[in-house]
Amino acid sequence: MKQYDAIVVGAGVVGAAVARELSRRKGSFLVVERALDVCEGTSKANSAIMHAGFDAEPGTMKAKMNVRGNQMMDQLSGELDIPFRRVGAFVVCFSKEELPKLKELYDRGVANGVSGMELLTGEQARALEPNLSEEVEGALLANTSGIVCPFELTLGLAESAAKNGVEFSFDTQVTGLERAGEGWMVHTSQGNFAARAVVNAAGVFADEIHNWVCEDKLHITPRRGEYCLLDHTAGAHVSRTVFQLPGKYGKGVLVSPTVHGNLIVGPTAIDIEDREATATTRQGLDELIDKAGMNVKNLPMRQVITSFAGLRAHEDHHEFIIEELEDAPGFVDCAGIESPGLTSCPAIGRMVAGILKDKMGLEPNTDFVGTRKGILDPDTLTKEERAKLIQEKPAYGNIICRCEMVTEGEILDAIHRPLGARSLDGIKRRTRAGMGRCQAGFCTPRSMELLHRELGLPMTEITKSGGDSKLVVGTNKDRI
Repeated sequence: MKQYDAIVVGAGVVGAAVARELSRRKGSFLVVERALDVCEGTSKANSAIMHAGFDAEPGTMKAKMNVRGNQMMDQLSGELDIPFRRVGAFVVCFSKEELPKLKELYDRGVANGVSGMELLTGEQARALEPNLSEEVEGALLANTSGIVCPFELTLGLAESAAKNGVEFSFDTQVTGLERAGEGWMVHTSQGNFAARAVVNAAGVFADEIHNWVCEDKLHITPRRGEYCLLDHTAGAHVSRTVFQLPGKYGKGVLVSPTVHGNLIVGPTAIDIEDREATATTRQGLDELIDKAGMNVKNLPMRQVITSFAGLRAHEDHHEFIIEELEDAPGFVDCAGIESPGLTSCPAIGRMVAGILKDKMGLEPNTDFVGTRKGILDPDTLTKEERAKLIQEKPAYGNIICRCEMVTEGEILDAIHRPLGARSLDGIKRRTRAGMGRCQAGFCTPRSMELLHRELGLPMTEITKSGGDSKLVVGTNKDRI
């Protein structure tokens, strides 16, 4: 049995960030993930916002990680070739009585070290964002807030880690954890793995893994958030993210552009018990549409192309838990990572890697390569460059997804690159094939054909997102 220096449980954005930071050190590292791919849990279903950091209580781990992570994103997005834009964000209120709460947020942001904030009147805010509601009395403008693609961020971190020697084991469910000498034995559906240290980045399941090894129990509540995604035709309705004043359940319903030109509306916030319950509800969607209409007028909700829901890992004390456990040496928690977890991930990754570096004396990896190139988008090329590319590689002239204009060449890259796509959702998150107005109605068979041809997967074994999500269950007549 191979002995690893560290095993990371979970291949979401936090687990991927930890893995990449660990790969800066000499050692053997493994990421185990219960799903078929990276970015299958919370990391795939969120607001895609880089929060400025004015919301969390000063001095908390959540506040520190938020601000540090935000500050790291310009360099990180350049290194990993991922789309990231600092579009800014408004927090709006609808009465003069609420204006002091905006000032409290401003002061909290200053205490947290957030720069580029302004307090505006309703008129000043509407001058910058004409579609803000006429009911808006005041707004906090946070210029350092931004938008990112959560899929590409997670994939970029994971691919970078893999490029630098980190191993990944998918379809690997952790079933138990026990002490083994001075290290740990991780029991999984794919056998046992030994490690000197374990990092718990299991999202909504992080409390279960924590409670296997620690007397001081942790409790995480899955908090479901529902969203609507609007077509590109609605993408310019606002140019910044628009939040309502935060409440008991978080930052409220937002309206925001996306890096790919869509408009996103959401989320709701409902505490549930089922850690797999990611179905949308009529009540939830009606609620978010009503609340979003308070922020922004004339929302073109007829342009909704899909709705979805994600679960946030809400810890009872509303705090990030990032630490090595005193009664479980070598076990490091990354638990309760809800919003602003996406923003915080690079800072969390660096902090956890630092803990393990100091504990195990991990030396620098002098061969570490910090850059990664994403999948080529032919739309970024000149007409002449594109013609040359198609001449050299004809697959880039074959359109598979007409809604998003995704070529066969891009899908082939997605399949064959490190940690390549093995499912339809894997292709979608890497290339956007299937994310357009028809929601994969036309490109699904063609994407399946490419998975079949390139990987040798039988059509009956190709899934939407792993597990039992098969699309073809058999044939309707005998084949000759």
